[in-house]
Amino acid sequence: MTAPVFLLDGPDAPPLTGAGSVWLTGPEGRHAVSVRRMRVGESIVLTDGAGTGAHGTVAAVEGKDRLEVAVTDVRSEPVPRPRITVVQALPKGDRGELAVETMTETGVDVIVPWAASRCITQWRGERAAKSLAKWRATAREAGKQSRRLRFPHVAEPATTAQVAPLLSGAAFAAVLHEEGAAPLATAPLPVDGDVVLVVGPEGGVSPEELAVFAEAGAEPYRLGRTVLRTSTAGTAATSLLLTRTGRWS
Repeated sequence: MTAPVFLLDGPDAPPLTGAGSVWLTGPEGRHAVSVRRMRVGESIVLTDGAGTGAHGTVAAVEGKDRLEVAVTDVRSEPVPRPRITVVQALPKGDRGELAVETMTETGVDVIVPWAASRCITQWRGERAAKSLAKWRATAREAGKQSRRLRFPHVAEPATTAQVAPLLSGAAFAAVLHEEGAAPLATAPLPVDGDVVLVVGPEGGVSPEELAVFAEAGAEPYRLGRTVLRTSTAGTAATSLLLTRTGRWS
């Protein structure tokens, strides 16, 4: 089994620059000591979540929330090519966190919460801040669970007008739609740049939104013969793209 990953972040986080001793403290230290029950001699990975990982072993455990890591090797992951962004319409209930969790585990690079016109859920005021914090926390925890060194970026919520420039600036852009004439499995994909996919809400992408996105260069594509829920479509599409672009090979 691969070594568990813990996040070193915040202004006081030590730099991951090379071999030496690093202390893991605070909530991550508490999770490592009291929840995961890490012990001296066990393998561990510390990451900044931005592509750098310090591999080593637990050298000492102090109390319930501090452990010392003897770093033996620091590795960096290159920026993925092409980069995959999913514009995710806001699902109802906890399906948003489910979508973020599974897309993170699969390998998506950027997640953009999208306030589509047919979304039942709407993020406003304090609810918007809390919901965005939940999505970001979910991405962080799923990133650690899936042993990623580069966690996905969960962007600020976007309107349809704000999504359009993302699509026009992409190397390839598509809207997942059951009435798409072409399958995503045969779409011409770039080897570099940004691939941006739009996942609509349960009520579907409106004709007005489809027109805006088409003008920005994103045509509708279908995944297959079945219609997936908004909380699973992004994960299925990301898996397909990771295979087709060679990132999973």
